[in-house]
Amino acid sequence: MPGRTVGRRVGACLVAAATGSAWIVGPAAAQTSPAGRLLASNCYQCHGTNGKGPGFDMLAGKSAQSLYDELVEMRAGKEGTGLMQRHSLGYTDAQLRLIADWLSKQR
Repeated sequence: MPGRTVGRRVGACLVAAATGSAWIVGPAAAQTSPAGRLLASNCYQCHGTNGKGPGFDMLAGKSAQSLYDELVEMRAGKEGTGLMQRHSLGYTDAQLRLIADWLSKQR
């Protein structure tokens, strides 16, 4: 039944979209974004594409641990309650680690 197949595909796409999954139906399924890249794209407006500047601090190439530590401190309000604190509140620890790891690998 063709209607059921389409319904299952649409349902699977909706689940994938709701969970933030990079899963795609069809031949493009092999194309996935590296972990952290999409999450880190939020940083690019102020820190430049891939964290390379120009802008505020250049993030590319810093150690993943130091980037993660800074993000956690900002989230806790240790750097004040400005824009970075608000941005960091929107991420889990695991997501902050993915962002830090991605940015640390940019050159």
